[in-house]
Amino acid sequence: MIILSVLKETDPHERRVAVSLDSVKKLMTLGINIQIEAGAGVGSGISDAAFTEAGAQVKSDAAETLQGAQIVLCVNAPPAGIIEKLSEGVLLIGTLSPYNNRALLDALAKHNITAFAMELMPRISRAQSMDVLSSQANLAGYRAVIDAVATLGKATPMMMTAAGTVPPAKVLVLGAGVAGLQAIATAKRLGAVVSAFDVRPAVKEQVQSLGAKFIEVPSEESAETKGGYAKEMSEDYKRKQSALIHETLAKMDVAICTALIPGKAAPILITEAMVKDMKPGAVIVDLAVASGGNCPLSKPDEVVVAGGVTIVGHTNMPSRVATDATSLYARNLSNFINTLFTKEKQLAINLEDELVKGTLLTHQGSIVHSQFK
Repeated sequence: MIILSVLKETDPHERRVAVSLDSVKKLMTLGINIQIEAGAGVGSGISDAAFTEAGAQVKSDAAETLQGAQIVLCVNAPPAGIIEKLSEGVLLIGTLSPYNNRALLDALAKHNITAFAMELMPRISRAQSMDVLSSQANLAGYRAVIDAVATLGKATPMMMTAAGTVPPAKVLVLGAGVAGLQAIATAKRLGAVVSAFDVRPAVKEQVQSLGAKFIEVPSEESAETKGGYAKEMSEDYKRKQSALIHETLAKMDVAICTALIPGKAAPILITEAMVKDMKPGAVIVDLAVASGGNCPLSKPDEVVVAGGVTIVGHTNMPSRVATDATSLYARNLSNFINTLFTKEKQLAINLEDELVKGTLLTHQGSIVHSQFK
């Protein structure tokens, strides 16, 4: 019988948990016994009693939860003290932030942990139901707009009243990936006039289909990696981009920043000079703040005011929608775990599987992923 353990997350800003009630039931059909640390689901609205009723065993602390574990699920990488307590050969599955934590990779290899980083899941059709970046970014884009509107000192939709007309809020979304597209859709639903910028001309149709105006820099440069992500552009392009964003921002009430480059610091899109020229009372929500931010004035997990502009820097936006974020994340993980089992319900990792090749960081005492060897 396989034992799967889920610990309570240690990050003070993390409210998600790596399993949901539905995923507990699905994992049990593989012949898995599930052990969950007491209180792990509270932030997501799941009580210990609910987990017990679903079939999991609730344990009093981390040490008891890890007893006999062959698979450990997490949202964020466990701290060093937990890594040391894991049994050799255990499977660790979660979002492990390998680009930013070489010490973690070394520790995982040293302790002979077979670790899978879910954020490295290849973007192929077969893996869509396991794509944690998309499921969580979708909610982040939604919540970013909700936070912006709650902070903004004006109404979002146009309102016609006997006392006069209230103009709609103007929103600029920087980056039209999953988070950006959801931010556009949410802002439109709330009645805002929305514009969006992205270096990839290919997303123009998606932006316009949501009712937003696409702001673009005319260029012959390739702006997209083979994996579909935005890539870093030339200095000439960046100068033109900066001038266009500066001009556009001056008219906006809200800016939602979502631009990220995997493995690199977030690109600076909104400079201090641009912030200075924004309307007093305008709001910036920087979803890239954990990677350095798209605005240099952003501060991780702080809301700051600069020249009358409020800059929101929550590093973990999905956690602010924890109930739904947990549900989707847990489903991503359970779908992936299902691929690691045979039809006879035996755990068997196929090292030639594209999903395994894409996500496997460490195995048999070594760092095996091609990007991190």
